[in-house]
Amino acid sequence: MTVWPIMTARSRSTVLSRTKLQYPDSCLLQFAKAPIVGQVKTRLQPALDEEGCLALHRALVKYQFDVQQSAAVSNVELWCSAEHRFFHQLIEGSDTLLALQQGRDLGERMANAFAARLTQFNRVIIIGSDCPAINSEYVAQAFAALDNNVPAVFGPAVDGGYVLIGLNCLNLTLFTDIPWGTGEVMTVTRNRLNSMGWRWKELPSLPDIDRPDDLVELSHFDELKNFSIENR
Repeated sequence: MTVWPIMTARSRSTVLSRTKLQYPDSCLLQFAKAPIVGQVKTRLQPALDEEGCLALHRALVKYQFDVQQSAAVSNVELWCSAEHRFFHQLIEGSDTLLALQQGRDLGERMANAFAARLTQFNRVIIIGSDCPAINSEYVAQAFAALDNNVPAVFGPAVDGGYVLIGLNCLNLTLFTDIPWGTGEVMTVTRNRLNSMGWRWKELPSLPDIDRPDDLVELSHFDELKNFSIENR
């Protein structure tokens, strides 16, 4: 699969700095939708209007990006749904590679990203941008869980999906005919893993920010608490 980098690849100095990472042979991919009004966080209406949904989406993407950039756990890349100036501004001054997701649905986009990055890294994790509770310790636990006998790790979402998936090898069965966007995603995925005969590990479940009732979770984060329903 061809990766379409928007920015130039990492510099030699960046490659050398990998030795300072906790997992220099691994990579975290942050998935993010382009911040287009009316196309992001729409399930948060009417608690937030369209502009509010857009502002929250931008804030969530930036928050997660900043957390992972400062963590020094692994290499970090930002994978966006479409090119947008917001992403260029976000990575400015960093050594982060910015790439375009490729695929017709979420499963295909994740599978293509894993296929591209598992040729370069021993372990790859994908997270979204709507779960601010994913911190550096959580990511480090996920990388530690992946070894020769455990090819997959998941961070389940409270609502039945997952907020993190990590692999050290790829099987497309995990991404085909999954009911994305429903509360059945993790259950269906567990069934697939069992049918594949794979071992896997699960981290503690975390809430993501998808619906109005989820906004209360933002009160725990200084950078995001202005969006919390407790402050509205």
